[in-house]
Amino acid sequence: MIGRAIGEVLAFGVGVALSPLAIVALVVLLVARGGARPAWAFAGSWVLALTLVSTLVLLLADGADANAHGAPATWVSILKIAVGLLLVLFGVREWRGGVSHGREAEPPGWMGKLDNVTTANAVGLGALFVIKPKNLLLAIGAGIAVAQLGVSPAAQAVGVAVFVALGTAGLAIPLTIHLLMPTRGRELLTELRDWMVSENATIIAVLSVVIAAKLLGDALISLTS
Repeated sequence: MIGRAIGEVLAFGVGVALSPLAIVALVVLLVARGGARPAWAFAGSWVLALTLVSTLVLLLADGADANAHGAPATWVSILKIAVGLLLVLFGVREWRGGVSHGREAEPPGWMGKLDNVTTANAVGLGALFVIKPKNLLLAIGAGIAVAQLGVSPAAQAVGVAVFVALGTAGLAIPLTIHLLMPTRGRELLTELRDWMVSENATIIAVLSVVIAAKLLGDALISLTS
């Protein structure tokens, strides 16, 4: 049962982990003049918010009988279709906004405001990035995916924990670089930041469409079986 719960959340966790602008924000905080404390506060808030959102969705879906006689309930499949279509729309919007125009990506305006951000503000910023459209939809998808299995509370907890761990992996990379290479790491982090900014639209568009395809496929299989 635990294996099934883990398997259901893998794609969602990877999708959240590849959140370019969240990683960019963390990198900016790490190399800011005020020190790394706001960066750690950002990461901690991200973990907490991701856990709360996915757990809340799981509990609500579980309470609404997401698993009906060993199979996903009809409403679960319909909700998966809705989430999948929203992801497609979001991915297309990102593509049209950042790639199809053929212009070089510019750093977001808020990057310049993070240099002197307080720890308290960093906490709010971490939570804000979790509830941005892509990450919010993926957290909802992960919670529903675990609830539909009808597994034990322990297996559900493991599923959520794996989802959050995977979803935080993207932030763990710059944090690890900062810890292991405090001097050389600044150059690497700057290069990572610039690459993430330039490829943000492509990464988000591709991820959104791929995960949407998984959701739509799962929903259609459930509805037609």
